[in-house]
Amino acid sequence: MTSTSILIFGLHYPEPQSTGAGVRMMQLISMLQANNFDIHFVTTSPKGEFSSDISSLGLKTYKIALNDSSTDILLKSVKPDVVIFDRFITEEQFGWKVDSLCPEALKILDTEDLHFLREERESEIRGKSIDNQLSNKAKRELAAMYRCDLNLIISTYEFRLLVEHYNFPKHLLFYIPLLVEDNSIHYSHEFKSKNHFVSIGNFKHKPNLDMVLFTYKHIWPLLRKYLPKAEWHIYGAYLPVSVAQLHSKAKGVIVKGRAEDAVKTLSNYSIMLAYLRFGAGLKQKCIDAMAAGTPICTTVIGAEGLSEDKNWPGIIEDSIDVFANKTIKLYQNTALLEKHQAIGFQILKDKFSRHLFENEFISKIHSTFKSLSEMRAKNITGQILKHHTLQSTKYMSLWIEEKNKAQH
Repeated sequence: MTSTSILIFGLHYPEPQSTGAGVRMMQLISMLQANNFDIHFVTTSPKGEFSSDISSLGLKTYKIALNDSSTDILLKSVKPDVVIFDRFITEEQFGWKVDSLCPEALKILDTEDLHFLREERESEIRGKSIDNQLSNKAKRELAAMYRCDLNLIISTYEFRLLVEHYNFPKHLLFYIPLLVEDNSIHYSHEFKSKNHFVSIGNFKHKPNLDMVLFTYKHIWPLLRKYLPKAEWHIYGAYLPVSVAQLHSKAKGVIVKGRAEDAVKTLSNYSIMLAYLRFGAGLKQKCIDAMAAGTPICTTVIGAEGLSEDKNWPGIIEDSIDVFANKTIKLYQNTALLEKHQAIGFQILKDKFSRHLFENEFISKIHSTFKSLSEMRAKNITGQILKHHTLQSTKYMSLWIEEKNKAQH
């Protein structure tokens, strides 16, 4: 392919300084730009306070409305060779129009993480019954994946889950995790210049809010009892009142708010606390902590897809009491902290460096585009779902569009 055009349907404008999803989108854009793709970015969402100015990078950006002919005009104008959907929701919104107006375009879904997995895990900890039937969210997400020609998966755990548990076709999946540039790994931070505990996370993301509130109630009192001079600093964009009111110098809880540079901020602390009770995908905060040289005390879910217990830069533990005891011992042992710091650097170098994935990712786009007809012929489920989705969504959208016109 020459002068390949890519149209990205973004759920939001990327916020790489606030969200892991924003980091992910900027990484994909960077790799595509480095390989001379002509990139167009479109979204229904307005720019936010922390949105990246991606137009300054040379991307063509557009703002469209749902259930509106502006999408048709854009697709006919751009005539994309490749369409990337940012999470399954945008495929639901616009996939049928791409099928109708640009049937030869390669459709790629960047899952970010499996949303239905995160919701199911949250339901479990809330005590809601989970049966063996697929949830509505799972049906929607898996259907969107079947309707696409390629699905980007960021976690090895989720890749295996899709193939082994849901019998999802392996040839429709491509593993590409959250990535780091080799020069972003900070090798120089000595523990004599570090102290205290830290937690970080965008508070619009429910696992992060739960993490902080749960840690405050169940874990920090145990740590503070044996480490009375230690402090716990909390960072995160979109700070809610429920977190802001935790601030207490007397209890050693310091609420800081949004961090301009996550890696630089984390590098100042001895340990990152990430007691995550639910979630999915990869945790950007853990990758940032490794890059910062800050060991991580987390749960099985927090470490999922990143590394195993025997090779983790810190602690993986779900039991509250054991988590607290191990964290206290680690905090007091500089030699052990330095050992775990080195493990984190090595994990990033061996598993998440950009150069390990970029060429294969670009090659996969080209090869899938060339074999598109053959791949689609094999994807019987996708064909069926496209047929029914195209019909039902098309007429619902047209009805809403006509209704909106009548109201103006």
